Amino acid sequence: MDLLKVAEKEFTKENNLPVFNAGDTITVHYKIKEGSKERIQQFRGVVLQRRGSGISETFTVRKISGNIGVERIFPSASPFIEQIDINKRGNVRRARIFYLRGRTGKKARIREKRMAAPAGKASTPKLEAKDGE
Repeated sequence: MDLLKVAEKEFTKENNLPVFNAGDTITVHYKIKEGSKERIQQFRGVVLQRRGSGISETFTVRKISGNIGVERIFPSASPFIEQIDINKRGNVRRARIFYLRGRTGKKARIREKRMAAPAGKASTPKLEAKDGE
């Protein structure tokens, strides 16, 4: 076996990140150290790509801040990622959606993926009888 793969397997820890893909809107809670203080900063944006595998896997998140596009690349195996929340699932056809960089406004919207209702659950709410009626 390759020596790098042996070392990678040795040092990888359990990754408890949720499953997300390009086009999803996520919030990354990231630890930031400022001197002796430590705080958690939230970065919410659209996932442009996921790249790599194993310990070297990264994902790119893009957000608009003050009419300027800001992209940040996060390593998936980073100990500074506190948690990731999935806000919306996007319906895109590509694994890398760099075409969003050149679009603004309504052109930059991504359709939301429709999720099927879980099996066995009715889509219409049942009315309950109140006491005294």
